[in-house]
Amino acid sequence: MPSNTSSLIDLDRAHLIHPVAPWRKHEQRGVTVLESGHGAWLKDAAGNELLDAFAGLWCVNVGYGQESVVQAATAQMRKLPYATGYFHFGSEPAIQLAAKLVEIAPPSLKHVYLTLGGSEAIDAAVRLIVHYYNATGRPGKKQFISLERGYHGSSSTGAGLTALPVFHRGFDLPRPEQHYIASPYLYRSPEGSTAQSVIDASVQSLRAKVASLGADNVAAFFCEPIQGSGGVIVPPTGWLKAMRQACTELGILFVVDEVITGFGRTGPMFACQAEGVEPDLMTMAKGLTSGYAPMGALMMSDAVYAGIADGAAPGVPIGHGATYSAHPVSAAIALEVIRIYQEGGMLAHAQKVAPHFAQGLDALTAHPLVGEARHRGLLGALELVSNKTTKAGFDPALGLSDLLFETGYRNGLVFRSFGDNILGFAPALCYTEGEFSQLFRRLEKTLDEVLAVPEVRRALG
Repeated sequence: MPSNTSSLIDLDRAHLIHPVAPWRKHEQRGVTVLESGHGAWLKDAAGNELLDAFAGLWCVNVGYGQESVVQAATAQMRKLPYATGYFHFGSEPAIQLAAKLVEIAPPSLKHVYLTLGGSEAIDAAVRLIVHYYNATGRPGKKQFISLERGYHGSSSTGAGLTALPVFHRGFDLPRPEQHYIASPYLYRSPEGSTAQSVIDASVQSLRAKVASLGADNVAAFFCEPIQGSGGVIVPPTGWLKAMRQACTELGILFVVDEVITGFGRTGPMFACQAEGVEPDLMTMAKGLTSGYAPMGALMMSDAVYAGIADGAAPGVPIGHGATYSAHPVSAAIALEVIRIYQEGGMLAHAQKVAPHFAQGLDALTAHPLVGEARHRGLLGALELVSNKTTKAGFDPALGLSDLLFETGYRNGLVFRSFGDNILGFAPALCYTEGEFSQLFRRLEKTLDEVLAVPEVRRALG
């Protein structure tokens, strides 16, 4: 290990707080320093070449090292590195990006608030929804509903809409106005469940929750088209459309969180477009800039925008904003990334190679450890079980998730290893057929090596 790497590890251990990490355990373990990336590949400071099957954190959709993105950022930095959106100022990249997002998003979405990321976009959505109902004379509508296993960021507000215990523990969450209904999780549904019965159950659960809270009290329903950090839960086709219709009938706003699923991750530009769904509000981030710079966005309908705009007294500001909203460098990067998706043909390429991804995951259901493969586009998961018949999981004391990740890393592969023994995959849209072949060879080798561990083999039913 190079001496400068040892120094970095010491400095990291002493000073840098890492997201969603056990702090003392991280100090003991030490950081893994990533040094460079190109295409779908990473290199760490020890010189290990790694095939990234998770696109950083679901975000580096166009792959590492896209020179045109670097040039777009550099040119904007030289020309105008910062422009505030306050005082009625703006910049060309931000204005053009807002127009481009309206062009490519579902037709219902006409207005754009640019943020620094997905958590901030969710936080803005909640604040502006509250403002919308106050401005339109319905101040009682303050209750929010989301899905079990859902993830909507880790802001003080969004972490409560998130329904994962690690984001609640120690933070006094969820708040009293935050509620959940069951996830559309077919694999873990009662025996005999069908795609349609899962859809029907979700609609019924939403209706029942709204009825219990009172329709005049419920503001909105938040959902991901595919639940990402909850384990890549892929709802049956038609689920999103059914939930949109139910929200319309119930008189509550329908908010789609496309932070993970947007920008070609599931096939179309946005996942909700596959079913022709038009939300009232939509959040996005990650693939917006492909992770090359921080940026997210909240989009809203004319009706929501007008309700807020017209509800304010003339000349009175709407009190929501941030220093780095509509940052010109991030906006310039986003415009170039979207150009790569469209004119550069990367969305079309991803759609072409997605069957190789699906076939590779499905083939691994034959492995003794794998209970289910699920996927849509280039987003997928393997759920590992100790008994394929009962679908029983593994004792957390086994530490299987860490073992899987560490074994995969030794085999030159990076993926997400969730705490409940689900493996998540989000390969960059630039993956080649050859890289998919390498991914699945390395993944199968990883599963075989983990299976050979005596404690794991003994745990199998």
